[in-house]
Amino acid sequence: MFDAEFEYDPADPEGYRAAVARVGQMAGGDELAVKLFEIPPGESLCPYHYEYVEEWLLVLDGEVVVRAPDGETQAGRGDLICFPSGPAGAHKLTNRGSQPVHALMFSSAREPSVAVYPDSDKIGVWSGEDEVMVRRADGNVGYYEGEAG
Repeated sequence: MFDAEFEYDPADPEGYRAAVARVGQMAGGDELAVKLFEIPPGESLCPYHYEYVEEWLLVLDGEVVVRAPDGETQAGRGDLICFPSGPAGAHKLTNRGSQPVHALMFSSAREPSVAVYPDSDKIGVWSGEDEVMVRRADGNVGYYEGEAG
């Protein structure tokens, strides 16, 4: 795991330039998504969000600010945090330090998966083949809209 190569996505905007190594996949895992992240100084890992599965954070190196519904806290080397399913588990990780943060995130690998982004009022759905990101303000489409009778 400590020799894993990190992948940066060049499409990630400034402020969200973190790298990932899919160590769970490298170990042959299917049911659990285990990802090793590198969060450079001044960057965050994902916007503030929650999912409908439990997620876990284990900080390996550095210190990260964890934003949660009850405010912000510092998490450092060896800290283990569980983010429960749903709104109570909303979180965002930000590196405000001067050294990179290395952290493991554990979550379900099952799809479809859904994430809600309260700050921007968006919902994302991943099916394994498709990704859909919508704003709640855009309104709902009726269940039978566009269906033939």
